[in-house]
Amino acid sequence: MSRSVWKGPFVDGYMLKKAEASRASGRNDIIKIWSRRSTVLPQFVGLTFGVYNGRKFIPVLVTEDMIGHKFGEFSPTRTFYGHAADKRSRRG
Repeated sequence: MSRSVWKGPFVDGYMLKKAEASRASGRNDIIKIWSRRSTVLPQFVGLTFGVYNGRKFIPVLVTEDMIGHKFGEFSPTRTFYGHAADKRSRRG
């Protein structure tokens, strides 16, 4: 179930502060974040976030197409090695 419209998008407060500080400084550093549940806002376009996936920070450059999605969607947590059945059928 999605979040109600009257509440607005969820964003952790520290992310807004970090994004504003990065914009004010003018440098294009990676902003490390742990909040995969936060929504991408229009203020974040052009910034690079390092989204933590449980093991390392995945750099995510925010574009206009990402607005409204969650940061966790762009940082996969599992490594896909393929299907075991496909490997067996190719071998034989």
